[in-house]
Order: sequence, then C-alpha cells, then structure tokens
Amino acid sequence: MRLNVDLNATESIRLPIHYNHLVQSMIYHSMDREFAEFLHEQGYEVDKRKFKLFTFSRLLGQYEIMGSEIFFTPPIRLIISSPLKEFCQYLLNGLLSRGSIRLGQNEINVEKISVSSPEAHSEIKVRLLSPVVAYSTLLKPEGGKYTCYFQPGEQEFNRLAEENLRKKYQAFHNQQPPAGDLEIKCLKPPRLHLIKYKNFVIKGYSGLLLLQGPQPLLQMALDAGLGSKNSMGFGLLEIVNRNN
Repeated sequence: MRLNVDLNATESIRLPIHYNHLVQSMIYHSMDREFAEFLHEQGYEVDKRKFKLFTFSRLLGQYEIMGSEIFFTPPIRLIISSPLKEFCQYLLNGLLSRGSIRLGQNEINVEKISVSSPEAHSEIKVRLLSPVVAYSTLLKPEGGKYTCYFQPGEQEFNRLAEENLRKKYQAFHNQQPPAGDLEIKCLKPPRLHLIKYKNFVIKGYSGLLLLQGPQPLLQMALDAGLGSKNSMGFGLLEIVNRNN
C-alpha cells in the first residue's frame, strides 16, 4: 500500500540538496508515538537484521538547484509505501489530523492524500522513484572495513537485492519466502546518485528495470522497496507501461 501525499505552500520550499533525513524524521513524527518508537528502535528482525518495512520517493515536482540547496516550486508530491497496514493507517491519520508537515524550516500544507495498492505480477517493468542501493561491507587487508556498492546489471547487485527481498518477506510474513530466482535487468543505463545521509555518503542508482521472479517477492519489492536502506528513502518502485 502507498500514500500519495500532495503538498502545497505559499512560497518556494527551500531544502538542503540532501534532504532524505528530513523526510524520514517527518514520517516518524507524523505517526503514533509508540508505534514510531517500535519501528525506529526495533523494527522487524530476521537473522539479526532489522527491517523498518517502509520506503519513500524523492520529492516530486519542479525544482531548481542553487549551490547546496534545492528550491521546489509548489505543489509537490511525496509517495510513501509499506506492506504494514498499521504504518499506513497511523501515518494517514497523523497527516490528515495535523493538516501540515514541517521539512527543515518549511511549513507545508497537506492538500490531499490518495491511497493506492499497486499489484505485482511475475514480470514487471519499473521506474525507480528513489535510488536503489546494494552494498557489501568488506574487510581491508590492513584491518578496518570499507563499503563496496554495486549497480543494477551487475551479478552481485542481483544477488544482494534478492537476498534482501527474501529477508524482508520473511520479516513481514514470518514464514519462508517462495522458491524461484529473481532476475533484474536494466532497460536503460542506470544513473549514479551520491546522497549524503547525515554524516555519510550513500551510492544509489535510478533508472528503468525489468523484474522477473516469484510474484510474492515482486510484491514485497513494490511495497517495501528494492535493495537496502529503504527507510532512509531508497528503492521505491513505480510500475510503468511496457511500451514506455
């Protein structure tokens, strides 16, 4: 399920270019406090990994970049997605009851929220509404760790994305994921994005992908996001027409 949140303001919306943490904070503060604390501090655990099971898009609308800031011309849209009914209900109620949100120094009106439930099939063509992230943390020979990122089209990207989806399925359904391999094909060369989240830089990729595999896994990708770091605003998919 996803919430399509239409936002408006009386003047230009001024944000830092790297604003993911502001949107994430707004989401947590718009929900029931007890549920938000559970999600933030605990989440849904599988094999000692914790999943928040939600994701969100970039802010969608007209914008201009000036230096280290981005200026949006209202109206804009934010899409938030999760397989968790409680999450969607708490967030929907919170946004509607408040009537506005705060992003940085901006007070922004919630004009309308529409709810949609995109359905996956065993093959879907998708556009990334926020960059997808897949990475491994490796040990340096001299000690210490470093992060290696992979892009769509690479074999290791596919392996990590499938492994991640299976864990999210298990975390949500509390049962083993269905058999069958996941295939991810690039329909266009992916575009690299370097996003600062608080004090570290994350590499993500946007573009058009073709996903093939077990329908329940593809549904989880639509609902909870593809790849890692979904709750930081990465990996939201949108189904597009095969002819596009």
